[in-house]
Amino acid sequence: MSSHRWISLPEQQNSRLSEWRVPLAETCFSEEEVRSVARVIRSGWWTNGPVTQALEQDWKDYLNVRHAIAVSSGTSALHLAFQALDLRPGDEVVIPSLNFVAAANTALHFGAIPRFADVASVSTPLVSEETVKCAINENTRGIVVMHYGGYPCAMDAIVELARKHGLWIVEDAAHAPGAAFDGVPCGKWGDVGCFSFFGNKNISCGEGGLIVTERDDVARKLLPLRSHGMSTLTWDRYQGHNFSYDVAMPGFNFRMDDIRSALLRIQLQSLDTFNDLRRERVAWYRRLLGRDPRWIIPFEEFEGRSSCHLFTVVLANNVSRDAVMSFLKSKRIQTSIHYPPTHQMSHYRGMKTPRDNLPITEDIGRRIMTLPLFPGMTYEQVKMVCSSFHKAVDEACGRVETRKMA
Repeated sequence: MSSHRWISLPEQQNSRLSEWRVPLAETCFSEEEVRSVARVIRSGWWTNGPVTQALEQDWKDYLNVRHAIAVSSGTSALHLAFQALDLRPGDEVVIPSLNFVAAANTALHFGAIPRFADVASVSTPLVSEETVKCAINENTRGIVVMHYGGYPCAMDAIVELARKHGLWIVEDAAHAPGAAFDGVPCGKWGDVGCFSFFGNKNISCGEGGLIVTERDDVARKLLPLRSHGMSTLTWDRYQGHNFSYDVAMPGFNFRMDDIRSALLRIQLQSLDTFNDLRRERVAWYRRLLGRDPRWIIPFEEFEGRSSCHLFTVVLANNVSRDAVMSFLKSKRIQTSIHYPPTHQMSHYRGMKTPRDNLPITEDIGRRIMTLPLFPGMTYEQVKMVCSSFHKAVDEACGRVETRKMA
């Protein structure tokens, strides 16, 4: 981590962003990020070019992977992964329902069918070999695993299952940059790994994504697909390497630009430090919240290397989540829900998609909530959240008991 002083949002003089006493997430950066962006702007070349190429090399070095391809978002990374792996109409893809909707939406755009998988347990809300196996059939083409909250799935068993059935694996590692299972970085286990650098992620450039793969054949497809299927980039022609280009496949405009790449290169230098700070704050939370039958803190027994993207609690059935979240909002503490199960979203409820039984996901979906977590969060802020959370649960339980008595 560099010695530059971090800038927090209140210093940006944006009153709308600082209304929360404790926001759910907060961007952490230094003046070096500002200078790196300024250098690109002054260079005169802002689009996909040398800085993006340097960013891709940075990620290859960081993850020790053969190929890293910067793209415009985590969703475009998923889209290109499905395209390169030849997903076709009618194919089924196993996808965790406890997930952001991007993977399922992207599968639908290919005419494919999301087959939703349950998670292993309330305490370990990740897909497992067993839950994935339950969703596989003769139409299954591939598996999407999602390292929920920055906690890696048990990938060795899932990879073995995929090989047994001849299926590819796409790792949705949006929550998990810097996380690892059995010493292997998240994103490197599957055929393709997809990262997101949206504003609330562990490192961010506002909007952006990255694809990694060890497969040369997949990388050969991904590179032209990212940029309209063109055989050469505009930057190559600017350097005089080519006068024209060919299009061998219909591609997309999913490029990363050099401005965001410059920002992300500096952010990547701080990733391990940011993740260490997140782990420290999770430890504070666990100590201050303690054990209580009115809630469960997932991943208590987790032994791998997490990036600690989220801090979630699962409330007991007799505790009103709406009441707890409303109480915290009244104290200007921001909370959220990660995630409402995808298969229960209006669009998916109305579809004639396969409906396997997902009892654990549905149970979690009713009770889970996310508390603030970010690298610059102070001990006093964590203490304030925990104290307010205790009061919120006490009050919510009192309300429930009052309703029961009435």
